[in-house]
Amino acid sequence: MTTHLNAETSHSTLSLPDTALVSDLFTLRDYLRWVSSEFYLAGLHYGHGTESAWDEAVALCLGALHLPWNVDPAVLEARLLPVERQRIIALTRKRVTSRQPLPYLLGEAFFAGHPFNVDERVLIPRSPIAELIEDGFSAWFPEEPPESVLDLCTGSGCIGIATGLYLPTCEVTLADISQDALAVARENITRHDVGDRVRAVASDVFDGLEGQRFDLIVSNPPYVDARDLATMPAEFRHEPALALGAGKDGLDIVRRILREARSHLSDTGWLIVEVGNSDRHVEAAFPDVPFLWLDFERGGQGVFALSADELDAHAASFA
Repeated sequence: MTTHLNAETSHSTLSLPDTALVSDLFTLRDYLRWVSSEFYLAGLHYGHGTESAWDEAVALCLGALHLPWNVDPAVLEARLLPVERQRIIALTRKRVTSRQPLPYLLGEAFFAGHPFNVDERVLIPRSPIAELIEDGFSAWFPEEPPESVLDLCTGSGCIGIATGLYLPTCEVTLADISQDALAVARENITRHDVGDRVRAVASDVFDGLEGQRFDLIVSNPPYVDARDLATMPAEFRHEPALALGAGKDGLDIVRRILREARSHLSDTGWLIVEVGNSDRHVEAAFPDVPFLWLDFERGGQGVFALSADELDAHAASFA
């Protein structure tokens, strides 16, 4: 006997078999509505590229169908093949039951307008530093772009590779302590065909970069403090702990970066570091340092910039 969906119910329909769902949902519009309803009922957390159940449903459906974000709205009325419907249903079930972030389920995330391979070996790209990349870091390099850039604690390589794509004359080094992360970063180097200017190297902060200097060092290091790490939503627990936690106040790696960065910067170089909501810990730990905290049009907080001269002037604070 065919089981039909009751549009008036307030309960999840994920208990129904796939055959019932496939037989009652046909168009992309149908699936967007259904997926968003299920996500709303499940009380999912959205922090990996979307901000609501509807946005997450759009991302899931378009990703499952390999459609671009700017697809013609006329496609909403297109009837989906049974295999396409089943793919959306399977992804929806897994997103709700496992609480895995959607980019891991799709194997892809967008950053600074470009797609990157992602899986549970790396953090999902979401840094507000994307805005700085899209602007070519022009606030710090108004006349000529940096010749050499280091993406420290690179993870998927998104910051460094995107920088290389927006600044086609610069040389970029991606550095990370995790061999798993470097494997993903190298996949993305190949995906974007930038291997002639972008390289990935193993390095524990700066320990694998002896003697190398850069015009710009950009880093999104581990910076989550112990309290935030313990109370994170389930979605974040799928990300590598090595890339998130950094001690009681979240500054274990940031302190090393501040202490060691100057010896790897050119004399006119800049250091840009994301510390998220551990910015309060940075201010408390280094009250005399004039951190330049950046504002972002699309939201985000806790990114500071320091010049090589400022690192020199406050070296005693970082010692």
